[in-house]
Amino acid sequence: MSGHGAGSGILRQPRTVWVVAFASVIAFMGIGLVDPILPAIAAELDATAAQAELLFTSYLLVTGLAMLVTAWVSSRIGARWTLLIGLALIVVFATAAALSGSVEAVIGFRAGWGLGNALFISTALATIIGAATGGSGAAIVLYEAALGIGIAVGPLLGGLLGSISWRGPFFGTAALMASAVVALLVLLPSDRGTPRERRRLSDPLRALRRPPLALLAVAALFYNVGFFTLLAFSPFPLGLDAIGLGLVFFGWGLALAITSVWVAPLLTARMPRSRVLAIVLPLLALDLVAAGIVVGSVPGLIVCIVVGGLLLGILNTVLTETVMDSTDLARPVASSAYSAVRFLGGAAAPPLAALLAEFWGDHVPYYVAAGAVLVAATLVIAGRRLLARADAAADTTAEEAEAITLGDAA
Repeated sequence: MSGHGAGSGILRQPRTVWVVAFASVIAFMGIGLVDPILPAIAAELDATAAQAELLFTSYLLVTGLAMLVTAWVSSRIGARWTLLIGLALIVVFATAAALSGSVEAVIGFRAGWGLGNALFISTALATIIGAATGGSGAAIVLYEAALGIGIAVGPLLGGLLGSISWRGPFFGTAALMASAVVALLVLLPSDRGTPRERRRLSDPLRALRRPPLALLAVAALFYNVGFFTLLAFSPFPLGLDAIGLGLVFFGWGLALAITSVWVAPLLTARMPRSRVLAIVLPLLALDLVAAGIVVGSVPGLIVCIVVGGLLLGILNTVLTETVMDSTDLARPVASSAYSAVRFLGGAAAPPLAALLAEFWGDHVPYYVAAGAVLVAATLVIAGRRLLARADAAADTTAEEAEAITLGDAA
């Protein structure tokens, strides 16, 4: 029994899992890499804050829409080639963005970056879950850890490179993604000959007819308004230089990584996933309200950002686990359908926050984001019966983990 427990340890994973997790860290750096340079881009390219925020919107909008076809693409060409093409597209469009001379061009190339991102991240999650030992829970924790590390390191690297030039983070991303392409080519086994279930283009849309998945997708859409208001709008009221912003959002991402890996599993082992969401979503709303109240204080806003990271780490992991276990759908299809909807919230939030701040003050975007998160909490609480399957799956996972632990002790 002890051998089984050790083999099921979260850190004892096949090479495929670690290779894809490493590439995921680099891919997720792209989300926060531009964060510290948003004010610099606005200044250097003579753009408004709302125009600069469109760097997030084009990226996330295309990512979300492209998610609708990622399962179909992967079922035709295989996970390995889908991952490689996704990363290669990011290399191309990140380089093009670095060479751009206008904010409109950067926005357009970020859209192409979003296409590559969609191909990669949806396939990466399904690949890690399929290859990992210890069940889907362990795989999702590893995936969320990669997300947290990438989101933490991205702003730090973006701040350091951005202190030299606003083009630096884009060139840095291209170089990192190229290294990930080489790593996948060399270390990721070929999946030629592996049986693949052919997907239909309509599968993700049909999946959204399932009430549990539709509920979680819409809740995540509103939740992402809070997530990306905190991430993408906060650099403007903070008023720090690129390195200062990089350090702040490094702390935010580190907090997110810690709670996604260690705190979320502890909570879901002790209470149903739906209850965790029903508790933590209102706490995030309160944090956003606090951010709106203290927005004029740089230290106060930094505290709210880091506390928000702690809450977001829990929510990211628990939402992903709940989605994967809420239906009997194939995981690539469930992931594509859910992500397509949730990224729409992230796409709308940054420019909306900038416009609200321009007309009514820097505090208003945080209050609106808090309201959106409360909508997400209301949906989860009202629809808890629809999440019974995911809650039951969490109970089973916890019981199995406890049995393994008791066997090791014996």
